[in-house]
Amino acid sequence: MTKKVEKPYVIVRTHSAGVFAGYLQSRKGKEVTLTNARRLWYWSGAASLSQLAMEGTVDPSNCKFPIPVTSVYLTEAIEIINTTEKARKSIEAVVIWKR
Repeated sequence: MTKKVEKPYVIVRTHSAGVFAGYLQSRKGKEVTLTNARRLWYWSGAASLSQLAMEGTVDPSNCKFPIPVTSVYLTEAIEIINTTEKARKSIEAVVIWKR
């Protein structure tokens, strides 16, 4: 029997497309595919992406994270940060920001 391997939940900062959080499906050089991904358009309650990845947000009502997309292909990833389970739950719990 083979053990199912969970995909890591990561935060990816790109050169020009912004910041995303999602499950790392694949990476080849600067090309990254995330699934169940949200753009982190604006965050509050964390001083940096590093803190957001480790602790999540303590101010979710002021974060602007739009609806998750099934998959996103990012071509200019410049930073990939693994998150903690606490941070993943915090990011995923932020109410979907819409206009």
